[in-house]
Amino acid sequence: MTKVLGIIPARYASSRFPGKPLIDLKGKSMIQRVYEGVKNSNLFYKVVVATDDLRIFDHVQFFGGEVVMTSSEHPSGTDRCGEVLVHYPEAEIVVNIQGDEPLVNARQLEVLVGLFQDETVSIATLGTHAVSEEDVADPNRIKVVVNHTMDALYFSRSVIPFERNSANYSYIRHIGLYGFRASILKQLIALYPTELERTESLEQLRWMYYGYKIRLAITDIETPNIDVPDDVQKVLDVL
Repeated sequence: MTKVLGIIPARYASSRFPGKPLIDLKGKSMIQRVYEGVKNSNLFYKVVVATDDLRIFDHVQFFGGEVVMTSSEHPSGTDRCGEVLVHYPEAEIVVNIQGDEPLVNARQLEVLVGLFQDETVSIATLGTHAVSEEDVADPNRIKVVVNHTMDALYFSRSVIPFERNSANYSYIRHIGLYGFRASILKQLIALYPTELERTESLEQLRWMYYGYKIRLAITDIETPNIDVPDDVQKVLDVL
């Protein structure tokens, strides 16, 4: 059996919603709901929260979860996952699960992990064709284009492709779940940032700049995340 490690980065000092991992969602914190949802998928030999805050660390231990304290200097969740991987050298695949998706879906994770059945896949992620006109124009909704093997050609906050000669293009919106082969993750966190990455503020462009391929699967499963306080009610309505 391939050892798949699930890592849930969780920061307290979110600029748009400080402390959101610990908010109460009908009797359980958000981070507990994410942790239990991932754990119950039975896809991972180990699930661990990666945090830089003692309040989150203590809370995860309180509800019986596994947690690792990491540096507060990491620029991204990928870097935080890289630090955690040091504690689990036996892991073969690492999945970075967003800590603000309390309704995380096991079937979505299964699609992502399943991409690694192809031994040529080193990085995997997801996308959806459920894209509104507002999404296409919204710089916070990341668009991606792929080649014939479903490897990403480019990610952007802009409209890609631009509809010059045809209308109603079937856009793909990126869903920010990532899987990595452990050996590749170690390489990615050692890469120097690039101007392209800084321009779009998208770390995956760094990996592509240095020649790494990102395989994408299309899913019709998407769960609401909690980015700002106004998003809480959407999740409560589902719960």
